[in-house]
Amino acid sequence: MTDSRDSSENSPENRSGGRQLQVEKHGLDVIGDAERKGTPRTLFWPWFGANVSILGLSYGAFALGFGISFWQALIAGVLGIVFSFLLCGFVAVAGKRGSAPTMVLSRAAYGVRGNRLPSVISWILTVGWETVLCALATMATATVFGRLGWGGGTETKVIALILVGALIVVGGVMGFDLIMRLQTVITVVTAVLTVVYIALVADHIHWSAVSAVPSGSAQEFIGALVFMMTGFGLGWVNAAADYSRYLPRGSSSRGVIGWTTFGASVAPLLLLVFGLLLAGSSGDLSKAIAIDPIGALTTILPTWFLVPFAIVAVLGLVGGAVLDIYSSGLALLSAGLPVPRYLAALVDGVLMIAGSVYIVFLTDNFLGQFIGFLTTLGVPVAAWCGIMLADLAMRRRDYDERDLFRTGGRYGDVALQPLLLTLAGTALGWGLVTNSAASWLDWQGYLLDPFGLGGKTGAWAYANLGVLVALALGFLGTLALGRGRVHAQERQDPSEEVLSAA
Repeated sequence: MTDSRDSSENSPENRSGGRQLQVEKHGLDVIGDAERKGTPRTLFWPWFGANVSILGLSYGAFALGFGISFWQALIAGVLGIVFSFLLCGFVAVAGKRGSAPTMVLSRAAYGVRGNRLPSVISWILTVGWETVLCALATMATATVFGRLGWGGGTETKVIALILVGALIVVGGVMGFDLIMRLQTVITVVTAVLTVVYIALVADHIHWSAVSAVPSGSAQEFIGALVFMMTGFGLGWVNAAADYSRYLPRGSSSRGVIGWTTFGASVAPLLLLVFGLLLAGSSGDLSKAIAIDPIGALTTILPTWFLVPFAIVAVLGLVGGAVLDIYSSGLALLSAGLPVPRYLAALVDGVLMIAGSVYIVFLTDNFLGQFIGFLTTLGVPVAAWCGIMLADLAMRRRDYDERDLFRTGGRYGDVALQPLLLTLAGTALGWGLVTNSAASWLDWQGYLLDPFGLGGKTGAWAYANLGVLVALALGFLGTLALGRGRVHAQERQDPSEEVLSAA
């Protein structure tokens, strides 16, 4: 498939690092062969840059907050991070095979208009994540300014929010080329400064205190494991093909899986280990992180490193938020909003800033709301992920690009089976999760008592089993019920007509 714009403008040579940046015109359309470039190795940069954030240190305190020991938290973190990003790697293969955004490729399973439901869910999740990251960058800046005596009150927060929000929105509006360049810079700068941070605060680690943290139950371990999955890979899986779609079709699928998983996992794993050591060494620091996850980390820094710390914190959070706002714009288009991609990203930017205002100025319980947000949306996203992976695993041919945009094509208009599986997985999942710190989620956990799991105050109340149940139901249900539909689609001859744009 080719774009209708002048081919010389879009040649690989002109899309090199020296070409003048322009607003990306691509929206939901398929990337033409002339514009596919790079190798699976290039996926390392966006995934590493989006996950090298200092926020990874705070996950050590989050994990220990489940009442488990250092070793339990470490195992839960390693399993949760690697497995969830491995799911991203598998979904990224669909991008290489179809050269379209994740939530367009999902139409093969759900139907063209039936896919609007998971698109809306994906949009809410990505907007929520970009909002959280923008708010954290704002609070971290204010904390650093306060410690330096430069003011850290409302005015500082307002200015910081405007600057951080503008940087994120510009990246999302400009699109793929700017994001790839930005992520390369963020990767180098944040990696170096994060190593310096670790060296400066290493003397705050006390192994005697860390090793004395008591072990928790199996249910608490599972709760931490699921939280790590939703906080990392399951928060990205709905956007995993948005960057691999620019790779040539002949790229190695193993390479796509490997570089996506490795690039996304390596920084969080290292940061988690150090974060566990810091949080386990100081109960006060662990409690402070629950209120201000990034700003609390400045309390153990020497004054001279506060400004570099602010730079690394903001850049790391912006790196993740830029990928989120780009993908949230694509999800909004896939949900049916008839506007150009850059306008969709701009709409999401406005919502992001509004949500950041709430987090920064109107709430003082970040961790409780954050866990509630991740768990609640993690359930339907896990159901979608299971369906998407099973559908992809059963396909032996690449996607028919034209039919991804036609309600009368092989993928159909509305596919009831995946929609019903999504709804069933979500209903079961929400009935098996709880979050007492977020009052707006009191209605969840309604199946814990009927299933004999002790009710909302029992041992299984915070194990977050609902996420795992939704993932398994989506995957196994699709394998059992969807094979005939996939085979019927692939028996049809490829579309002869070429689609130039969606």
